[in-house]
Amino acid sequence: MWTQMDSPVGVLRIVAHRDAITAVEFAPEADARPGSSQARAAAVASGRPVGDRDDSHPLLVEAVRQLTAYFAGDLKHFDLPVDPQGTPFQRRVWDQLREIGYGETATYGQVARLLGMTAAASRAVGLANGRNPIPIVIPCHRVVGADGTLTGYAGGVRRKQLLLDMEQGALF
Repeated sequence: MWTQMDSPVGVLRIVAHRDAITAVEFAPEADARPGSSQARAAAVASGRPVGDRDDSHPLLVEAVRQLTAYFAGDLKHFDLPVDPQGTPFQRRVWDQLREIGYGETATYGQVARLLGMTAAASRAVGLANGRNPIPIVIPCHRVVGADGTLTGYAGGVRRKQLLLDMEQGALF
């Protein structure tokens, strides 16, 4: 099941399975109107789950509530059950990302070291980071390059910059 919401970074599609959030998806920047047959066909072609829309399911209502509070600057830590599907290594990385505080950033090398690896594992961390199916809630946007520059982001670097600016601006 899924729902969608408007946000400062565009339309978000929130997907749940059983009792956990399994994905937060960004609408492509130049996509067809969300919910249209063209958007649905693109979702099917990409392999994303296309279940029934359920705007009243309690878990999805809570996810929208928390995301709305986050975008308003009123929520600094999500308290949602999540079940990202990935390899054991990816899941370790995603768990570590949840430890990066609101308004903070970490480099790929720092995340690797926190996982007990050398900074040389930063490429593997970057690949896992890029496959995070639950962005924002699992804050992969808070990971930056070794020199502090913004690197790739599944939602686009523009969205990454917006999220970081919003968080850092809310701290002051």
